[in-house]
This record gives sequence, C-alpha cells and structure tokens, in this order.
Amino acid sequence: MTNSLTSETATAPPVALNKVPEITVWFWVIKILCTTVGESFADWINVTLGVGLVPTALVFTVVLVVVLVWQVSRERYEPFSYWLTVVVLSVTGTLYTDILTDTFGVPLAVSTTVFAAVLAVVFGIWYSRERTLSIHGIVTLPRELFYWLAILVTFALGTAVGDWTLELTGWGPGTAVLLPAALIVAIGLGWRFGANAVLSFWLAYILTRPLGANLGDWLGFPTDQQGLGLGVAATSVIFLLAILATVVFLTITRADVIERSPSRTARPQRERVMYGYLAAVALAAASILGWAHAQPHASASAEGPAAIVPIGAGQASEYFPPSDVENLRGIADETLAAVRSDDRAGSLSGAKALETAWDDAQPTLEALDRATWTAIDGRIDAVLTAIRSNNPTTDAQTSALDTLLEALT
Repeated sequence: MTNSLTSETATAPPVALNKVPEITVWFWVIKILCTTVGESFADWINVTLGVGLVPTALVFTVVLVVVLVWQVSRERYEPFSYWLTVVVLSVTGTLYTDILTDTFGVPLAVSTTVFAAVLAVVFGIWYSRERTLSIHGIVTLPRELFYWLAILVTFALGTAVGDWTLELTGWGPGTAVLLPAALIVAIGLGWRFGANAVLSFWLAYILTRPLGANLGDWLGFPTDQQGLGLGVAATSVIFLLAILATVVFLTITRADVIERSPSRTARPQRERVMYGYLAAVALAAASILGWAHAQPHASASAEGPAAIVPIGAGQASEYFPPSDVENLRGIADETLAAVRSDDRAGSLSGAKALETAWDDAQPTLEALDRATWTAIDGRIDAVLTAIRSNNPTTDAQTSALDTLLEALT
C-alpha cells in the first residue's frame, strides 16, 4: 500500500531526494524480516551470549546513534543505510520494551498504553509542524527525524502489543502469527477501497512488529513450546541473510526508489465510510482477544502447574555438560539473591534469563538424558510460576529456587 494523499503531495517538496523507499511488496517483506531479527537477535545477545538486558540496550542505543547519523547524512534513499537503520531500531525498540517488562516489572497493558500515547504525541507534533505524515514527503531533516522517532516508537509499541496479546490469550507463537497477519490483510483491503492511506500505512507498520516477532518465536522456540526448534541464533542468521539478499536485490534493481510524485484522488466521503470499516475491524480483533482470554489457558506470565519428579544427587552434573549446569546455577543464584533482597525487577529479569537459557539449551540437554531434563524442567517451571505470580511471596520463590539449585548439583 502507498500512503500518500493528493492534498499532501500537492504541496510536498520535490520527491527526487526522498529519504525512504516506495511502498511496494518488497517494503513489507523486508520490514517483517527486520522485525523478526529484532526479536531473535535481541534475545540472542541478551541471554545466549550473557550480555544482559540493560547492557545490551545501552550498546544498541550507541549503535543506533551512529547508524542514524550515517543515514541522515545520505542525500537520498539508499537501501543499505536505510534498512540497516530499521534493523537496529527494531532491536533497540524491542529491548526498551523488554526493560520495562522484565527489569522494572511494568505490566504490558501499561507499556502498551504509554507507547501508544507517545506515538500519538510524536504524530501530533510532526503534523503540527510539517502538515503531513506522508512518508512520500521525507525530504528535510526535521521530517526525517520525526519519521525515525515514530519508527522507534512503533517497534516498542508493537513489541508491547504482541507480548500483551500472548499474555492475554496464551496462544503459541504459530497461532499468534494469524491475528496480526489477518489484520494487516484487512487494513490493506480497506486501503484499496478508499481508507485513509496515511492511517492505513502506520496501522499496518505497527502490526508488522508482532507479526515478525511471533514468526521469529515460532521458528526459534523449542518444539515443546509450539515452535520449530531452530533456536534464536539460527533464526537471526537466516533472517539477516534474507535481509541482506533483499537489500542487494533492491540496490541493483532500484525497484523501490520513488521516481515520481505519487497521486491518488482524494475521496473524503469514501474515507469516512472506511473509518467505520477500520473501527469494525478493531472491534472484531478486540472481541477475538476477549474470547481467547476467557478460554482456559496458561498465561505467558504464569506457567501451568509444575510436574516435580525425583532427581538423584549429582544426576544433572553426571548427564549434562558442566558449563550448562554452572550457567543455570549462576542465573538461579542471582535470582535467589534478588528475591531475598526484595528486588522485584531483578527477580523478574532473572526468571526471564533462566527461562531463555533453559529453552536455548533444551535441544542439546534433552537429547543427552530425557529423564534428567524433565526433572529440571519441572523445577524451572515452578520457579517461573512462583516469581511471575500475581501475588508472589518470598517464601514460595525461595523454596522453588532452593529446590532447583539442589537439583543442579
């Protein structure tokens, strides 16, 4: 879909120096690839490499500044610098939302509301200054800065929306792909029949974030979590290579370069009718989420009842590599220290790190000894349940962590 209106393009500066690509099918393909990388690459660096959530966010904030300076210094749209900026923004926006959720314990409903309000403010200031939100007019530095700020907020908002959806519904990542995909199709149809192009573009742009994130989770999650078991590292590499191949193709063919000013006959009456259509789509999505939330399911914030099976002394060290056992013990020890010091944010962050490290190690450890893996898996589930409870108690969290640490000997 394109996102220009006649009233905007008539007064817009010349498009020869436009700093963004034309909205073709390639735009949406590579945008979804970028959002998938944002989810999987952030998890890989944060947890798999053990960098940590906040340090990872600080590193990528610095990288974002460097990449953004390079991008705005370009005279016109160049695929490599543009999409590199989008990838870094995707990772950074994901990390910002994860920090609010995992480090500070901010509920996803709150972060979703806050990011939506921030995006509305960005759009409001942008429009009041430039009198357009069309990306076909990104030809000045202020417009480009507004554009990239809006992109950053959409990634953070899309992350919060996607995670909140999983929390509300208990859907697996494969199932969760369907809702944002269907909404994007519905918005595209609305645009075809006369919906406001700018509004349609930004709605679809936001929704590509949960679509791409759920797609990445579906590929990377282990099979017992309804994923395909590729792992976050392999998923990141696959999608980064796909992005690189697409960028090379676009650089050679220039298939997404705006060569002329887009035009579209304004139909105010049709647009007003389509506002009703978009509202109906939103109501239908809310109804589906409400229905799914009412069904029995395991919440993303609270695991189901943990199955605790016996494990012998030293069994974990006997069957599993010492480095894996030590890594899990280290995370559990840090989480226990956070619980004992009443550090809610630290305990939530520890639970997330423990969950991710265990999921990443599953393909290897489960193959080594299924019984040992099952015994520890149940104890980790108990830890996650105790920490993520709506009414957590120090005794329950401490007991679950002590039981896990005893098994990791």
